[in-house]
Amino acid sequence: MAIAHQQPPSEDAPPGRERRPLPRGVPAHPGLAQQRATAATAIMAELRRSILDLSLPPGAPLIEKLLTEQFGVSRTPVREALIRLSEEGLVEIFPQSGTIVGRIPVDALPEAVVVRQALEAAAVSLAVAKASDQHLDRLDVVIARQQAMASIDDRKGFHAADEAFHETLAEVGGHRGLWRVVQAAKAQIDRCRLLTLPIPGRMLVAIGEHREVIKALRARDETVALAAMKRHLSALVPDVVKIRQDYPGYFI
Repeated sequence: MAIAHQQPPSEDAPPGRERRPLPRGVPAHPGLAQQRATAATAIMAELRRSILDLSLPPGAPLIEKLLTEQFGVSRTPVREALIRLSEEGLVEIFPQSGTIVGRIPVDALPEAVVVRQALEAAAVSLAVAKASDQHLDRLDVVIARQQAMASIDDRKGFHAADEAFHETLAEVGGHRGLWRVVQAAKAQIDRCRLLTLPIPGRMLVAIGEHREVIKALRARDETVALAAMKRHLSALVPDVVKIRQDYPGYFI
């Protein structure tokens, strides 16, 4: 996605009028600051997607000059986007050396799993109380999409359907905004989960775990639904041992 970069208007004062300096901290052109902020947000979103779906794998170099050419902007919004991604742990910046896609911090994964479990437990509890037959049918449709993606070994398609399942669950509970919080908490988990999908049978196991959640929702059994979701979200932890062996350069 190319982002057009417009040149700022001339700062020359009109003839016959003395040019006065602006107060410290006030940009010469207020619109320019907004333009840069908008460009930085768009670049951040695009890079974030590419990092999370492993199109940009951990350790891949991020060269500012190439990114400015790719997005058609100056270096300022690119740098702002990279700094914001580094605050999420998705980019590593080494002054005087370079910038790379952040490696996955192994020590942070158990905590991220616990945070996600707590957030999705809230979503499940709300869904148990509010799920209608129509809501449950929507979840069944998502499961069917997952099954179709698994049958053709479309891992990115499967992951997208998996995301849709959890997002729909939050919507069923009446708190769609909860899913946005979950997304922020699970960024590092997502990359690990994509790496686990090639493990034989992993996609089918995930589908079965989702079906257990839906079954408990139909029965209005909150205890079973919560236990099923916790098992589902805990599956990543033992898988990390194997994927670290297969992709040692992806972890730190």
